[in-house]
Amino acid sequence: MAAGVPPDPGILKGAKATMKTASLVLLLAVGCFAVAQVPPSSNAPDQDAYRISVDVHLVVLQATVRDREGHTVRELSRQDFELFEDGAPQRIRLFRHEDTPVTVGLVIDHSGSMRRKLADVTAGARAFVHSSNSDDQMFVVNFNENVSLGLPIGVRFSDSVEQLGSAIWGAPAIGTTALYDAIIEVLKRLQEGTSEKKVLIVISDGGDNASKARLDRVLKMAEQSNAVIYTIGIFDAEDPDRNPKVLHRLAQETGGEAFFPTRLSETVDICERIAGTSGINTR
Repeated sequence: MAAGVPPDPGILKGAKATMKTASLVLLLAVGCFAVAQVPPSSNAPDQDAYRISVDVHLVVLQATVRDREGHTVRELSRQDFELFEDGAPQRIRLFRHEDTPVTVGLVIDHSGSMRRKLADVTAGARAFVHSSNSDDQMFVVNFNENVSLGLPIGVRFSDSVEQLGSAIWGAPAIGTTALYDAIIEVLKRLQEGTSEKKVLIVISDGGDNASKARLDRVLKMAEQSNAVIYTIGIFDAEDPDRNPKVLHRLAQETGGEAFFPTRLSETVDICERIAGTSGINTR
């Protein structure tokens, strides 16, 4: 769903939304434009009497609504939403349900501890792709202490279940974990996609122990890109590098959601759930 409001300057900072029937999660905020008409000078020819100037912004807010059990709430109308900036109500000018393509980066941990988990991770990724819109642009970034693209050379994006599954399964699981470096690489590549919505799905079983980049840089880049990050932490209880707080923060600060399955087999259900949210399209 998308609601358009004509904001005061700085509406993106501190914007708050509530609704009457369910909790509202704001996922993205992107700028549109308004057209200003300028009077012609006395010497200008008739065809140059008007010119278009980009000045005022209309903010677009993409929203996902869930009930108390975490299920997506659909069939909502404009009357179900209220939007506030610094406590002041804002008028919703446009409201519509949309099924638009998404650019999705699948960020997959291939450190040594992931070796026995890759089969379930690959199955989850395949389920996600199968449940997604055929017009979505998807790619895979695999990482251990190094970061690499999973798709074949020359293939930027794919919607093929087989090709994307092979991009994950075909890389060896060895080495350590450069999680932050991988996310930065994906955020850069997301900008090559033509879809307005940008989504990352990060699957990892440990905290970062090999990146050159720091977490604050990752969060700043994510904010600037308007990407929504979903994280899946498949930790071992005895793993000293496990750091669920990082995955929680990545998801929370970008409007996504963090998942921590108790069994590897739950990965498939979680990936299907992510694909079924309003933030990502379904076939």
